Amino acid sequence: MRLGINLGYWGAGMDHDNLAVAQEADRLGYSVCWAAEAYGSDAPTVLSWVAAQTERIEIGSGIFQIPARTPAMTAMTAATLDSLSGGRFRLGLGVSGPQVSEGWYGVKFDKPLARTREYVEIVRKAMSRERLSHQGEHWTLPLPDGPGKPIKLTVHPVREHIPLYIAAIGPKNLEQTGEIADGALLVFFAPEHAEETTLGAVRAGRAKVGKGLEGFDICPTVPMAVGDDNDVEALADFFRPYTALYVGGMGSRKQNFYNKLAQRMGYEKEAAEIQDKYLAGDKDGAAAAVPRRLIDATTLLGSVERVADRMRAYAEAGVGTLNLAPAGFTLEERVASLRAGVEALERSGAA
Repeated sequence: MRLGINLGYWGAGMDHDNLAVAQEADRLGYSVCWAAEAYGSDAPTVLSWVAAQTERIEIGSGIFQIPARTPAMTAMTAATLDSLSGGRFRLGLGVSGPQVSEGWYGVKFDKPLARTREYVEIVRKAMSRERLSHQGEHWTLPLPDGPGKPIKLTVHPVREHIPLYIAAIGPKNLEQTGEIADGALLVFFAPEHAEETTLGAVRAGRAKVGKGLEGFDICPTVPMAVGDDNDVEALADFFRPYTALYVGGMGSRKQNFYNKLAQRMGYEKEAAEIQDKYLAGDKDGAAAAVPRRLIDATTLLGSVERVADRMRAYAEAGVGTLNLAPAGFTLEERVASLRAGVEALERSGAA
């Protein structure tokens, strides 16, 4: 199992620290550094900034939003980042959610699975540098009865195959991800529930193309707070607002992927309570309603020894890249967590 670092979003006043975190992760031998986007900072700019000031660590989009770019534009960006970074880019894609897709980008959030499949097909075709033509439900290239003609990408990526990941949560999306991608970007991944929430669906998708899980990167982002084992309850409190936001407020009452995931993990009653309180504006109440055991199952908390035990469980569950999201309000705290992550991985024997 390898370690990654997830920098999340930029523009919140911590950009200089984020770069320092990426550089320290590079020095410590972390495998990959991911950057996110929603409706603030964009991932390609951040990744180019990080790539220019690091040496070995790979850079990954976690994620490029599918409604934000045409597939050909994504192929151009991926090829450019791979070239500029010396072959260090990983392409992560996701459909985002209906609020962002329709409210920010003005793109209808319909048929997300079919749209993703078609998008990936075009991106792969474009990055392979064959002349681009496609006739599908969502995209037609070139447009008919016009001046356009099939053309090919002029940039030569360093590698023939740029690893492609998809952010997936629901069973159908996970199955399709196993079928068409090289890895799955996951959140709220609990090793104890890996089979029923994630691996069974991914395995079914891999089987459709005659493959197993070998070579497919199970790649969750896991929040981490290092401290005394006697203070695990307090460490868990770091992540109550984060968990409440996703389970309670990330999406509508009818369409919240994270809420449904919590339900599949056995927290039906708790997920409903968190959502009710969050959507009613009681964010503190929603955070208080998050069960400690849910936080403990989906984060790394406590001493290096306790974190090492949990890392061992992640490795045994099939995780290939474990992306850390260290808690802390200062650069020193986040860097200390990075170092603790390396020590914990070594103690776990899962490296």
